[in-house]
Amino acid sequence: MPPTDRVTFASAEDDLTYFRDRLADAALLDNAVALEVPPPPFLLAVPVGGRRRGGYASYGLVSMAVAAHDLLTGRDGFPDLRIRWSPDSDTCHVVEWGDPVPLWWQDDVVAGRFYGYSEAAIAAYVQQDSPADSSARRGAFA
Repeated sequence: MPPTDRVTFASAEDDLTYFRDRLADAALLDNAVALEVPPPPFLLAVPVGGRRRGGYASYGLVSMAVAAHDLLTGRDGFPDLRIRWSPDSDTCHVVEWGDPVPLWWQDDVVAGRFYGYSEAAIAAYVQQDSPADSSARRGAFA
């Protein structure tokens, strides 16, 4: 496998800070897995638990999605691990875990709660990201 396809454990301080500031239960981060996909950025896979019912990480290459899936397989907090293949062979293959993901266009509050964000973080996101045409909005929760 070429080095650009490598997925390994990594340090993901920015992601840790992001999630620590937004999750209702920051203790979930104790079991998070940092995935390094060269070149950075790093992706932090946060397990399910408490209010958090699912999570995901997306990759541009099939080999990276498969490697991330393999790395998370069998780990506590990553139930029903699956890959959602993109119809485009080199764009946004998504590794998901937990319950089925709500559709992004349904409701940002539903998505935020699904991913275990605090009510304050959800309210801040909805207030900050409320364009006139909500159909242009894509879920930013992970």
